[in-house]
Amino acid sequence: MMLDEISAISNPGSLLSANGEIVASYDLEISNRSMTGYRALGLSNGFFNAALAAFRFDYAYVSQVVVINGMGVALGDSIIGITALLAIKANFPHISFTIYRPRLTPIYVKQLYELAAPLLGRIVDLPVKLGAPVQGELRIDFGNHLFWPKFAELPMIDFFIDAMGLAPQSIPAKRKRNHWLKDLSLPAPHATSGEYVLLCPTASTPVRSVPVSQRARLAEALWQRFGLPVAGFGAIDHAHYTDLTPRSPNTPDFIAWIRGARYLLTPDTAALHIAAGFDIPTTAFFTTIAPGLRVRDYPHCHCVDLPLPQLKGIHASNQTSDLELIERAYIALNTTAFFSETT
Repeated sequence: MMLDEISAISNPGSLLSANGEIVASYDLEISNRSMTGYRALGLSNGFFNAALAAFRFDYAYVSQVVVINGMGVALGDSIIGITALLAIKANFPHISFTIYRPRLTPIYVKQLYELAAPLLGRIVDLPVKLGAPVQGELRIDFGNHLFWPKFAELPMIDFFIDAMGLAPQSIPAKRKRNHWLKDLSLPAPHATSGEYVLLCPTASTPVRSVPVSQRARLAEALWQRFGLPVAGFGAIDHAHYTDLTPRSPNTPDFIAWIRGARYLLTPDTAALHIAAGFDIPTTAFFTTIAPGLRVRDYPHCHCVDLPLPQLKGIHASNQTSDLELIERAYIALNTTAFFSETT
């Protein structure tokens, strides 16, 4: 059955073209190509898709795991998704992964997979034609995981583990903290001297970002608490703040700056997942997502859940009314209570 444009965009899985190629709807959307003429990949070609049918699999009998559209096109989702894959590999070291990914993934996310490839296996761009599975091969489709009901219900790491066919409780919490980031070969931060604290105020959507009007106030809170230079990404008018954007041209540099920080202040962004990987003490602000769905397994993260029940569950928004609510919530925050007791 052919999908219409709306169904193709929201299909909980990957797409199959008329000539049998597996396609990412993200690639079609970003390239402004027509999304008509495609079918849902579904459970054909030997694929498992937990959004369509829950499954459990014994990885002791698997040698090759093929993952389609894993693990999304956002940096934070990808960090956690890779954590799930490597946690599985820690239990079953004999398996290897082939991950087929959207060709038009943002370059900064592609760079993450390039860094992780030696730990994972092969990373291949879509589209691709795949025949029937061979013996010892497990095929899993992660296409459009934002549209899967469990994505909004489970902690993200548990969502990915569940979608890989394992019970989330079978993976210990210590393997859910992105510590694989410590194994990456990263550059030394450019032109650093001494300790610094880090402010990462911008998320992938305005509804999760720190309002521009409040960023200097947060920089001041960091300065008052630590008495250390404040660094970050983006312009902020504060005497002790340095914008690292010119010194962070790629994802390895971005990760390295977070690794070197004494403390991180951030909303719900990829930065907090990177900080968890290096055990960096962090304060994280949440506006639309329950903190437990993102940072449950991060012992060094202090969560500030802003009282915004009207916005709960929203993944993206730039609506003026939403942003005004968020700005008022930040204004009402007590800046002396931002930090965890471990700082």
